[in-house]
Amino acid sequence: MDFKSTTYIIMGGTTGMGLASAMALKENGANVLVIGRNPESCKKAEEVLGDASVSLSGDATDPETMTKAIHLAHEKFGNITGLFHVAGGSGRKWGDGPLDKITLEGWNKTMELNLTSMMLSNQAMVNYFLEHKKEGVILNMGSVLGYSPSPKYFTTHAYAAAKSAIIGFSKSIAAYYAEYNIRINVIAPSLFITPMAKRAAEDAEILSFLKTKQPLDGGRPGASEDINNAVLMFLHPDSKFITGQVLAVDGGWTISEGQYD
Repeated sequence: MDFKSTTYIIMGGTTGMGLASAMALKENGANVLVIGRNPESCKKAEEVLGDASVSLSGDATDPETMTKAIHLAHEKFGNITGLFHVAGGSGRKWGDGPLDKITLEGWNKTMELNLTSMMLSNQAMVNYFLEHKKEGVILNMGSVLGYSPSPKYFTTHAYAAAKSAIIGFSKSIAAYYAEYNIRINVIAPSLFITPMAKRAAEDAEILSFLKTKQPLDGGRPGASEDINNAVLMFLHPDSKFITGQVLAVDGGWTISEGQYD
């Protein structure tokens, strides 16, 4: 896929699946701007990505972060082609969990990290497209947990609610902005080896369960690079007849029962 003369912003693009996607875009000719909270991760990402890339340190829940990113990308590369919003996270440490145990802080923080941050980045990107009277694409990061629960090992009900809401939000705005040729889609991974998935990825019991829950390729957790082809497909300008769609990249999660010992 040829991405020459395209520019993408990746919110949450300095580690994990965001960085892997940035590398794939870059390898196919795109300019990329990656955003991360940690300045050290931003520096490392810039080193990995090399020329025709830039990083920005900022909080996805701060409206100014995306505003700065759009200004910087436009100044450096010209017209922006699209946005991939990856940023989000578990609210477990603030009190997300089963409904009978969720704290209000856990609920609010989970929504802020996953849903509010996405609304802010999508809003800023849509406003950019409308202001410049140009078509564009947005890809949002969901999760299979938004519609395919796993009650024994993955019980964070605020997180599931937020990821489910991402689908409704994305489909709704995709419908509204279709007449402007602004496309919005969702990619929904299962368990991948990322910094956020450290708890599950180091649990032998969960890894054993995964062998039957996501049985493709030996029954393993996903690697960050496993989403790259789907990301490239959605973000490419030639995918101009695809909007409002949700694609699971899940190793078979949504079609498998998963067996417990």
